[in-house]
Amino acid sequence: MQVGLRGSLAKNAGRFAAWASQKSGRGSGGVIGGRVALALDPKVLEKVSRGKKIVIVTGTNGKSTTTSMVREALKTKGRVASNVLGDNMTGGVAAALIEEGEAEFAALEVDELYVPAVARAMKPAGFVLLNLSRDQLDRVGEAGAVEARIRQAVDENPQAFVVANCDDPLIVSAAWDAKNPIWVSAGVTRTADSVTFPRTNTPVVRSGDSWHVPGSSFARPEPAWTVEDGAVVFAGAAHPLALALPGRANQGNAAQAVAAAHALGVNIDQAISQINKVTQVSGRYARRNLDGRLTRIVLAKNPAGWQESLSMVEEDACIILAVNGRIGDGEDLSWLWDVDFAPLQGRKIIVCGERRADLAVRLEYADFEFELVETPQDGLERAPQGNVDVVANYTAAHGLNNWISREYEEAK
Repeated sequence: MQVGLRGSLAKNAGRFAAWASQKSGRGSGGVIGGRVALALDPKVLEKVSRGKKIVIVTGTNGKSTTTSMVREALKTKGRVASNVLGDNMTGGVAAALIEEGEAEFAALEVDELYVPAVARAMKPAGFVLLNLSRDQLDRVGEAGAVEARIRQAVDENPQAFVVANCDDPLIVSAAWDAKNPIWVSAGVTRTADSVTFPRTNTPVVRSGDSWHVPGSSFARPEPAWTVEDGAVVFAGAAHPLALALPGRANQGNAAQAVAAAHALGVNIDQAISQINKVTQVSGRYARRNLDGRLTRIVLAKNPAGWQESLSMVEEDACIILAVNGRIGDGEDLSWLWDVDFAPLQGRKIIVCGERRADLAVRLEYADFEFELVETPQDGLERAPQGNVDVVANYTAAHGLNNWISREYEEAK
C-alpha cells in the first residue's frame, strides 16, 4: 500500500499515539490514533483504504453486531480490518485501517452522520443499511434528516452494492436509486418513526408485512433474502442459523451480513458458520459469572433499541435498567416515554445510572415496582444470584463493562 511520505508519517504517528494511549491506560487507542493521523494528513483515510474491498455498515441500531458478523464472514476470504471496539466516527475508521494496513477487506461500522464523508474518501465496495429510527435528537436530529445523509452517500457511490432492509421505509427511501440494491427482509421493531415517506412527505400505509405510499410507485421492494423459521432464505434455499446472540433483530442482522459477504464472494453456509461463532460484541450479550450472578449486558439507546432489548431478557432474570445522559448517549431522554415497559411487569427491577430519576418517573407512572440505586455496580450488588440481565444505554454499558473487566477479569 503506497501512501507517500506524508501518509507514512501520519500512519506512524497514529500508531504511536494509539500505543501510548493504551499503555497509559487513557483509552483503547481506537480514536486518538486516527485523529493524529488525520491531523497530519487529511487525505490519510483515502490513502489507507486503497486496494481494500470495504463494507460500510450503518443505521440506528445493530451497527456493532452486524459489523462483527460481516467481519467474521469475510475472514473466510482473507485479512479484515475493522473498528472492533465500535469507534465509528472518522478517527476510529482511520485507526482501524491503519492498524490492519495489509488487509484485503474491511468491515467498518460508521456513524450515520459521518457516512457521506467516510464513503467519499474510501469509495466502498458496499453498504449495509440496517434501520432508521429516533435517536439522540439533540445531536442527530429527526430520522428523516439522517435518511438524507445516507441517501447522499448511496447516490455518490454508484460502484457500491447496497444491502438494504426493505421492511424499513426510511432505509428504502435512502437506497431507492442504488445501482446495485440487494433487498433483505430484516424486520423492524418500531414503525412510529416511518409513518411518512421522506421522498414524498406523504403517509406510509402498512398491510401485514408489506407497505406502500399511495399515489406513488414507492412500495416495499421484493426481498432477495429473508429470514424464515430461524433460517436465511436465498434463491429458494433455506440456510439454518444457530446464532449465539439472542433476539429476532439479530437474525435480521445476520441475514444482511450474509448478503453482504455473499456479494463479495463468500459461500453462504461458510458465512453463516462464521457468524454463528459471534458470542459477544464489545462485552455485550455474553453471560459472565460475577460471584454467582450470571450477568449479561444488552445495549439499548433509543425506543426501538429498548423495545428489542426488553424482548431478549430471560424470564427468570433480575432486570437492571441503567440510564446515563452524557453526550455519547444523547442528553435528551424524553424518548423514555416512547418505550413500552410492559414486558417487565411483575419482574424484579433495579433502576440505576446518572439519569435514574428520569427512568424512575417513567416507571412510576406505569405503576411498576422497582428498587432505585445509584450505579450499575450497586445494582449488581443488590441483585440475587442467578441470571441478571442489564439493559443499559451507551455510556452506562461501557462503564459497567470496564468495571467488570477491572474487578473480575483482570483480577484473574
